[in-house]
Amino acid sequence: MKMGSASAGLVSIFSNGYRSLGAPVSSWRTLASSSLYKHYKRNSKSAVLSCLSSSKIELACLSSKVDVAQTTTSSVSGYHKYDRLLPCPSENGPPRVEHLVVSEGGPVLEYICKSLDLPPLFVADLIHFGAVYYALVCPQPPPSATPEQIRIFKEVTAPSVLSKRTSIKGKTVREAQKTFRITHLGQFVEAGTYLRVHVHPKRFPRCYEIDWKSRIIAVTDSYVVLDKPAGTSVGGTSDNIEESCATFASRALGFSTPLKTTHQIDNCTEGCVVLARTKEYCSIFHGKIREKKVKKLYLALTAAPVPIGIITHYMRPINVAPRLVSEDFIKGWYSCKLEVMECKEVPWPDPVIQQKYCIEDFEWPSKDRAYECKINLLTGRTHQVRAQLAACGAPIVGDSMYMPAAIAEMANPGLNPFGKYKKYTTESDKEMAVTKWFARFGKEPKVAIGLQACQISWDDGEHFYEARSPWWRSGMA
Repeated sequence: MKMGSASAGLVSIFSNGYRSLGAPVSSWRTLASSSLYKHYKRNSKSAVLSCLSSSKIELACLSSKVDVAQTTTSSVSGYHKYDRLLPCPSENGPPRVEHLVVSEGGPVLEYICKSLDLPPLFVADLIHFGAVYYALVCPQPPPSATPEQIRIFKEVTAPSVLSKRTSIKGKTVREAQKTFRITHLGQFVEAGTYLRVHVHPKRFPRCYEIDWKSRIIAVTDSYVVLDKPAGTSVGGTSDNIEESCATFASRALGFSTPLKTTHQIDNCTEGCVVLARTKEYCSIFHGKIREKKVKKLYLALTAAPVPIGIITHYMRPINVAPRLVSEDFIKGWYSCKLEVMECKEVPWPDPVIQQKYCIEDFEWPSKDRAYECKINLLTGRTHQVRAQLAACGAPIVGDSMYMPAAIAEMANPGLNPFGKYKKYTTESDKEMAVTKWFARFGKEPKVAIGLQACQISWDDGEHFYEARSPWWRSGMA
């Protein structure tokens, strides 16, 4: 049996209340420094590694909804009583992720129910939402793990134990530690299998409030173009693939085969997204993106004017929000370029529309006017438009992740560790400034921000689509 060195990899709960939407296995380092690891609970059926973040994630919806039973009744374990995942709660509660090592094989649903004392219908919902993962071999715990956790990990991954498992013959430990979604309620899990259960998946209540048919821009044999509503996820999250644009648009159109994600825009952003009807076209569209044949235009509602022309920054190559950008070239940082094509003064959104879309102004000093900018995105980095405009002192209206940081930098120039007036002189000072920056800023927007993907086209304009008017035009003071 080929066995490589144990690969790092647990998990999905992050400091300051934010979750990674990428692969949890690659993000254990963040967990190691920020999350509270609790003990393994040993019984006749399981070894349980619990990980519970004390922080909260909030998501407001546009109208009130009936919360699930788990939000009202407490259980003996200290967690709320669980019933079903639907109806969708109006707000997300604290994340809860449980890590199990199977000690006796059996159906996965039955095993999770017994191990975590959860009702079968609730666990079935979790599996349906894509919130349950498995790996043939338990990933290595992070440096913050207790001696008891390390002992149990070594026990279940000892060569003498692994050599008896036919399911991992011919695989390296790294290969066997790769995680996959559980897709069937009756899927068999053998002894030694690792399970990760997202008991509190991130929820998207806006999905249940949208007239999805009215958001369809175009339907072809190969793809669908959707005017994505703000406050929704294009293709879902690591713990929720059910409440997504791809799922709800597929149902609205009566498709038996779900639509596939070809590209992303942020949850808080609205506008044009292309969803593929086949795997083949999904691959074709990915190729067009790589070959830079896809052109995207954005409308941004900013709190200050932005100069016309090309704006260049360099983005820190670390997958943590808020993204840090610098006007100065820094080796290894990603080049970010956008072209501001137009910038016109418009009224600030009125209080009614701000309340409807959960827009906060963060005490911006001048709310008598805003600025609508048309932007040609020349490079496609995560949060690029939001981070670059904030770095220019013109944050997007309602952007809780970047607007407070821009206000703080205006009030105290040099606070931003990579801003125009940065103050640090040594590497240790710089790292301290970065740490303080992330500790202070980075709150996810509740629903919408002033950003819309207003146009998308490819193949030199042969395929050209536009979104409806952005939300802020429906209610300007």
